Amino acid sequence: MIRALMLALMMLPGMARAQELLPDATPDDQIPQAEPARGLADGTGAILRGLDKVAGTTSNIEMKVGQSVKFGFISITLRECRYPADDPSSNAYAFLTITEAAKPQPDFSGWMIASSPALSALDHPRYDVWVIRCTSN
Repeated sequence: MIRALMLALMMLPGMARAQELLPDATPDDQIPQAEPARGLADGTGAILRGLDKVAGTTSNIEMKVGQSVKFGFISITLRECRYPADDPSSNAYAFLTITEAAKPQPDFSGWMIASSPALSALDHPRYDVWVIRCTSN
């Protein structure tokens, strides 16, 4: 009991600092406006894969940057897609906003990483969406 209390007291300052580091930014503020990170190139579009969990079907979704696409009753908007300049097939980073038609707030807004889809995933009861790769033409 005393050990648990001591552990909780030791962790308290770290938790407070972590909360101070969280920015109060809108999803649009998360996109860097300057040059992409060193070693990354901007893609002109992306290929996503969508899963309808109820029907059990998958679909490839090809999009251009700035485009919105309907997939079932969700809308997917691609804001930006980046990939490693020296090895385009190795990974992809896409900034997506996914909104359900009846909801005012997006179900997902942020970066999805092709090599780690569970790291930043859409949490939707019917649909799952993940990044396959960026396109450059």
